[in-house]
Amino acid sequence: MNYLTVDKVSKSVGEKELFHQITFGLEKGQKSALIARNGTGKSTLLNIIAGYDTPDEGQVIIRNDITVSYLPQMDSFNENDSVMECLFNEETPIVTAVKEYETCVTLLEQGLHDRVPQARMDNAILEMDRLNAWDYEAKIKEILSKFGINNIFKNINELSGGQRKKTALAKTLIADTDLLILDEPTNHLDVEMIEWLEGYLSTANITLLMVTHDRAFLDNVCSDIFELSNGNLYHYKGKYDYYVEKKAERLANESAEYERLRNLYRRELEWVHTSPQARTTKARARINNFEKLQEQVNRKVEAAPEAFKVQSERIGHKILEISHLDFAYPDQTIIRDFSYIFKKGEKCGIVGKNGTGKSTFLKMIMGEVRPDGGKITPGLTIQFGYFCQNDFTYPGNKIVLELVKEHAEFIRMDNGNYISAAQFLNHFGFPFSQQYTYYEDLSGGERRKLHLLITLLKNPNFLILDEPTNDFDIDTLNLLEDFLTNFEGCMIIVSHDRWLMNKLVDHIFVFEGDGEIKDYYGNYTEYRQAKDKQLRIQKRAEKLLREQEAPVKPARTANANKLTYKEKREMEALEQEIAQLEQEKSDIEAKMSAGQGSADDFAAWGKRYAEISPLVEEKTMRWLELSEKDG
Repeated sequence: MNYLTVDKVSKSVGEKELFHQITFGLEKGQKSALIARNGTGKSTLLNIIAGYDTPDEGQVIIRNDITVSYLPQMDSFNENDSVMECLFNEETPIVTAVKEYETCVTLLEQGLHDRVPQARMDNAILEMDRLNAWDYEAKIKEILSKFGINNIFKNINELSGGQRKKTALAKTLIADTDLLILDEPTNHLDVEMIEWLEGYLSTANITLLMVTHDRAFLDNVCSDIFELSNGNLYHYKGKYDYYVEKKAERLANESAEYERLRNLYRRELEWVHTSPQARTTKARARINNFEKLQEQVNRKVEAAPEAFKVQSERIGHKILEISHLDFAYPDQTIIRDFSYIFKKGEKCGIVGKNGTGKSTFLKMIMGEVRPDGGKITPGLTIQFGYFCQNDFTYPGNKIVLELVKEHAEFIRMDNGNYISAAQFLNHFGFPFSQQYTYYEDLSGGERRKLHLLITLLKNPNFLILDEPTNDFDIDTLNLLEDFLTNFEGCMIIVSHDRWLMNKLVDHIFVFEGDGEIKDYYGNYTEYRQAKDKQLRIQKRAEKLLREQEAPVKPARTANANKLTYKEKREMEALEQEIAQLEQEKSDIEAKMSAGQGSADDFAAWGKRYAEISPLVEEKTMRWLELSEKDG
């Protein structure tokens, strides 16, 4: 069943044509991603589909009997409304009932009993029963809880940009909708929220069209991809890896076809210059064909991205040593007695919930925040390149190219060649036409990207990156990923981009809260898999404990579900093996933290550490099975 049809739609902004006569559709249950470079019309297309904008030509057709919800990049909330009013501004009977019930509950929780007489609460519960609204109310509570929306009576204009984005996303998800249209839904969300949203969208019975730069999120939610490029729309019926493969084939074919047309154009141009004025029908037709060919040759062809590697400064033997670090705010412990010694070429990721101190830790390394205790000692040859989220400013009256040239007019590549500052900017998504734009006229995303490029071209040998991928399109992310993969220095990166973390890091600092930092050897996916297994073991152990603490049941038949002699011996052996493996694991962690081994030692330790973790989990699960049977 067709839900959406976009038929020969075109749109221009000024003299720039964003897309020309594009056509596509969505079937019921289809979940598709829309990707493109920044500024090429992704959000404009979504606005047209949602009815927020009109096309220059063509039409959008949506089935009359379905509901549509849209999350734009910028919300349109009434600044005088409360969060509650913003979330539930559609007065359907079920929404009205849930709003009244939630208002009563919240007022009672705040101790305002005089505002909720018993009759009001009784009527609210009766109305929820009558409309069978409890499932809907449970869904709302889950969404609000996941996004940390606690005070629904707070005024919307008191919220930060991130909180407003979460409120807008919650409002979109709360709606009981058939077709969901989302523009960058993962912005301002931490990894835990992104993973929850990923699970929700991948299992929800909806039809979905979304713009996202999060490649892991895209891969886990969507089954196909639409790409806007040079005004055209391309459809790839597969996951992200399939898209990358097929796009490379398309670009290669387009490049070959373009070269063929250019050669033909040269021959025809020579004929036009040397031939007398056309008088015959055949000659006039040839001139008409030449003019069409000229249009094709002048049309911009998308180039395949190229690998890019800048030479970094030499790095010495001593890199960075963190010794017994402590830091706390008056109401929160951030770091407690943390020590670590960085080795040459090490790439470390940092993950944790928002507010656990990830950015504060980076600022301590950079000397911007003073620790309460302990020492941070960088090596003499270390040259940091620090990319922060917000704390950067450049003169607004300077153009982009001038700001880059202040740091380097020419950038030395790893092969010894040099490229100009203009070529460097063009490679990373600032085309030559935009390089003369004043800094004050750049968008927030463009300013962040420029700040990152200036950080990279200073030739650091130790990069410290705090959420470097926000506001980047997928093409720019791929270029950045290639650059960082080829970077030979050290790196610490905080990012919610799981795809990037999987490609780059060899271990992860996990900020667990209350000052606890754990070091996990492996990439992000391996860390999540290990954590999920640990949670399953913990839940099983808790279930076993609850069963053991339950009231005594009537005696069972003798020897029923008791361990055999062989199983008892196995259980005893498992206890010893688990203890030995845990001790070996602790010994390896101590060796790595001490930083006394060679590169080969660290490789061997890391390999053994990766082998031990699943063994411990496997043996613990078996021990729990035997313990449960033993009763």
